[in-house]
Amino acid sequence: MQITSEEAGSGGRYTGRVEGIPEPAIMTFSRASPTLIIIDHTEVPGAMRGTGAGQALAEHAVAEARRGGWKIIPLCPFMKAQMDRHPDWNDARQ
Repeated sequence: MQITSEEAGSGGRYTGRVEGIPEPAIMTFSRASPTLIIIDHTEVPGAMRGTGAGQALAEHAVAEARRGGWKIIPLCPFMKAQMDRHPDWNDARQ
């Protein structure tokens, strides 16, 4: 899956695309400060369910947080569950 990042103003999203599937998987966030983002929604289209698309977006968000030196507040139930399952991501969690 190819993941791109888009940010405008105080919000943004990570978009994951798989060849042959027209709808992307999306994880949205808002920037609370230069060092803090709030992940508020994850959406995976039916055609991508069970492919690990949501997990890939979560891993990407954590990698971006580590690279950018910021922390994540996981308000999205999916992202919160993923962060709870991965204690090795605690360094990226607020």
